[in-house]
Amino acid sequence: MSISCLLVDDHTLFREGLRRVLESESDIRVVGEASDAAAALGVIDQMKPDVVLMDIGMPGMSSFEAARMVEKNHPGTRLIFLTMYEDEEYLLQCLDVGAAGYILKDAPAPKLIGAVREVYQGRKYLSPRVLEKLVTVTRSAGSYGMPRSSMLTPREREVVKMIAEGNSVKEIAGVLGLSIKTVEAHKFNLMRKLNIHNKAQLVTYAIQKKIVKMPAGA
Repeated sequence: MSISCLLVDDHTLFREGLRRVLESESDIRVVGEASDAAAALGVIDQMKPDVVLMDIGMPGMSSFEAARMVEKNHPGTRLIFLTMYEDEEYLLQCLDVGAAGYILKDAPAPKLIGAVREVYQGRKYLSPRVLEKLVTVTRSAGSYGMPRSSMLTPREREVVKMIAEGNSVKEIAGVLGLSIKTVEAHKFNLMRKLNIHNKAQLVTYAIQKKIVKMPAGA
């Protein structure tokens, strides 16, 4: 069975190049294209692709708002953001809207193809450079106390790992068989224990304590 993909970018030449890269693989097929986020939602309703590759910086409807609508209305569709931006605000918003992947546009073709396969199989893919940026941003903001990871309960460690990997509270609740309110309580408690105040710090903590691994290579 092939992986069906929708390409969303306001630059025609970029979409054409992306199509050629993806369709060079026998297990991937491009089922549609759109030049903005609003148009993409219509195509998703019609085609129900497995994976959507969407640019962040397009005119018109916010790509992040579109991502929220995809998550709500098409939970079986996985979304990867394609971008040239390493700005921390974009990175954190990507995590907040529940995207399955975030990859930079200058990534080599094998990385992109690998990302598509990863998210199709239900995993998350964050560019190694994106993870490095999160760590750098947190460190540059100043030091903060990080107690030993042994202070966390096993369930809290699970929640830390899944948040750091980009899962939404709703996704975590579904995987762990908990209510959304319970996951929110775990999140609040662990962030209080660790003296952590935002998602960038939490991701940094998870990498430093080897709760999640930073992918090898750029």
